[in-house]
Amino acid sequence: MREGLIPTVLGAVVSASAVSLLRSKYKLAATGALGFGLAHIVLGAIDLVEHR
Repeated sequence: MREGLIPTVLGAVVSASAVSLLRSKYKLAATGALGFGLAHIVLGAIDLVEHR
């Protein structure tokens, strides 16, 4: 399995979950989770590009 794939997929799952929570009363927690998810996507993508 390619290095960086797991954080990228995990970030996508967390981001999708956070987007679904943005319309609820937990907007602050959803915004934080969205930030963490996007950070995982970026860092995983860096690993994927770096270790081709």
